[in-house]
Amino acid sequence: MELNYRFRDPVLAQLALTHRSIGKPNNERLEFLGDALLGAIIAEMLYEAHPKASEGELSRLRAQLVNGQALALVARELELGDELKLGPGELKSGGFRRDSILADAFEALVAAVYLDAGFEACREVVRGLFGERIAALPRSSKDAKTRLQEWLQAGGWPLPQYELAASHGEDHAKTFDVSCAISEPLPFQAEARGVSRRAAEQDAAETVLNQLLEQHRKS
Repeated sequence: MELNYRFRDPVLAQLALTHRSIGKPNNERLEFLGDALLGAIIAEMLYEAHPKASEGELSRLRAQLVNGQALALVARELELGDELKLGPGELKSGGFRRDSILADAFEALVAAVYLDAGFEACREVVRGLFGERIAALPRSSKDAKTRLQEWLQAGGWPLPQYELAASHGEDHAKTFDVSCAISEPLPFQAEARGVSRRAAEQDAAETVLNQLLEQHRKS
């Protein structure tokens, strides 16, 4: 795979591939900017590719694409490990193979393209790298409670607990307040109100799942 971009300012590309173990300047600030750019561009791509997907479903799909392991894979395909500038300690410990270092370098490189040529050039590069990945994503119609349960089961964690907190209104127009709580991998709880207990449980599960996916994306 190739980046399909030629830098006008090669110093930016070199900085993007300079790990903090070298000292300063390094790619940490570029990595911060690249993370935001990737999130926005991939969100746009998913919004276009999945016009019927809910916000929660789009967040789940984005988390599959924008996480350390997935971005490290892209970095390996671009052979960024061969170009990294690492300090002696990281070189000795094989830092050029580490997912976190590779993912950060890729995000920094995205930011370097943006600073070198603007948003449209950056957008074109990202779309070129992720177009086939997005096309290959499975389309799921599973509800939020099912997806949350499957996500937790895949990690070997306890299932969520749902509780009816309150109900309001007359019998013909009742609303229900429901909480959804998990204890692992991190304690999260969300509350939702719905016209049925099941609808409220689905909304609460969607919120908890989004919290988990966001935390996973940042990790």
